[in-house]
Amino acid sequence: MRVGVLAAITAVISAMLPVAVAWADDAIIVQSTTSTQNAGFYRHVTPAFTAETGITVKVVAVGTGQALKNASRCDGDLLIVHSRAAEDAFIAAGYGSARHDLMYNDFIIVGPQTDPADLRNAGDVQDALRRIVRRKSNFASRGDDSGTHKKELALWQMLDLSPEALPSGWYRETGSGMGATLNFAVQSDSYTITDRATWLAFANKFRHRILFEGDPDLFNQYGIVTIDQAHCPSANHAAAARFTDWLLAPDGQELIGTLQRRGEQLFVPNASRR
Repeated sequence: MRVGVLAAITAVISAMLPVAVAWADDAIIVQSTTSTQNAGFYRHVTPAFTAETGITVKVVAVGTGQALKNASRCDGDLLIVHSRAAEDAFIAAGYGSARHDLMYNDFIIVGPQTDPADLRNAGDVQDALRRIVRRKSNFASRGDDSGTHKKELALWQMLDLSPEALPSGWYRETGSGMGATLNFAVQSDSYTITDRATWLAFANKFRHRILFEGDPDLFNQYGIVTIDQAHCPSANHAAAARFTDWLLAPDGQELIGTLQRRGEQLFVPNASRR
């Protein structure tokens, strides 16, 4: 009788184990920059991936800096972010195992259509920022350690300036995401730096326009970073690797390239395995 009970218990446990393993394998958490989420990137690519693999993708959309911090604490299985120096530092610290180019777009400077700093006639991005400083025109910074904020700080550094050295009043940090910062910029007649995809998806443009674009220094590369298995043994490495491979493969790259808003392509695929 006891043998029969033990056999029954063993059978029940054995039946449950594959279910538990399957559940663990069928979902991943992506720590992501907000710009990809705002642009509809995940709504565009994940349904096809899930249909093909059965793996669902859950997204935590925060600034790049916060995404990297979250992933360093093993809160996630994969990163899609846009600050190469920070991504390389993440790997060097032992938190990530590999990083690959995924896609790119560019940053732009938007502002009130009256363009008080005359950015339309700026020769390059350094000239554009000098014009803002010279006129003390309102400027909204994300101030949140995001990839966009990191890019903005790097551009100021090209002028040997830092936000702390700028006169108070016209330079304002929102400490918020790109959508909230764009809303603030619109309400306060401020210039701001944004990625193009978020701007195209942003509905509350009012009288704000793209006033400067096209400088090579405004290039915006997105990377996909895998979490180091030794550092985060509980992460779903197998499923994260499948999503990574899928996005970097020709079909995934082609799908990325079809994401548009108002007839404009939001991201240009440029996968590499470096």
